[in-house]
Amino acid sequence: MKVSYLDYILRNRLPVTIFVAVAAFVLTFFASRAERDGVGYTPDQPINFSHKLHAGQMQIDCQYCHISVEKSRFAMVPAVETCMNCHKVARTDSPEIIKLTKYYNEGVALPWKRVHKVPDYAYFDHSVHIDKGIKCESCHGEIKNMNKVGQMNSFTMRNCLSCHRNSHERLPYIEGISKGPEYCYACHR
Repeated sequence: MKVSYLDYILRNRLPVTIFVAVAAFVLTFFASRAERDGVGYTPDQPINFSHKLHAGQMQIDCQYCHISVEKSRFAMVPAVETCMNCHKVARTDSPEIIKLTKYYNEGVALPWKRVHKVPDYAYFDHSVHIDKGIKCESCHGEIKNMNKVGQMNSFTMRNCLSCHRNSHERLPYIEGISKGPEYCYACHR
């Protein structure tokens, strides 16, 4: 019995093609999950910097180190010079400060590993959120209690829209806060 070419494709190649397409989708979906929501991502950094010590115990305001957060889209990681404002004299014999001083003396920027990242296709402006009175920990978690910073909240569209739609519930410390923008162009420019 002779099998037609169409029968051959339907019986042999189509199931394989469907399987490969589904497998590629599933692998891509799960492999990119950390990039999409990043929750739990807590990389080792070149300097073991404790936010628990600096922001928690010493109560140094986030904006002392992340200077551009109130004026710019980006919070920016601090320059080595910012750290050295204190560490030219404070704890200079600590192994971590000795490493920090080496970066400073060589004029090399610290190669911090980025922890919090909004996808490239989305527009986010820190300054707008800071101007509205939104606290850093609303998105970044209780940074002042972290020895090692990790991503505690998802930065997916679903999570951002949830906050924009339910601002009064998610940000109860801001009296009279209104809903955030929900139109596409607010974040996709």
